[in-house]
Amino acid sequence: QVQLVESGGGLVQAVGPLRLSCVAPGRTFSRSDMGWFRQAPGKERELVAAIKWSGGASYYADSVKGRFTIFRDNVKSTVYLQMNSLKPENTAVYYCATTDSWLTAVTILEASVYDYWGQGTPVTVSS
Repeated sequence: QVQLVESGGGLVQAVGPLRLSCVAPGRTFSRSDMGWFRQAPGKERELVAAIKWSGGASYYADSVKGRFTIFRDNVKSTVYLQMNSLKPENTAVYYCATTDSWLTAVTILEASVYDYWGQGTPVTVSS
């Protein structure tokens, strides 16, 4: 059983920064592609950012490019999502996810390919 534990969510004012963390203890983390997704009330889950196992490539939703950064520390088995210039429309539950599969630059963007999900951490951005 793969366990992913997110943390760092909370209430933040618009424009403020917030950093989310996701720990994957006991997993071969250094060989796992990782993704951050979010789901706002009444909306479908959508990709925010993803990163290859090596950290050599990362991918972002157009709406967060230039504001959010995904990075990882394979020694700590942790993936991070640094969120800057937050907007009220970024309010959602944020989930990290991973997979046993090898992902391409196309499939890494698709929620359906991820096998394991965390419980989510809520982020609320006030105006």
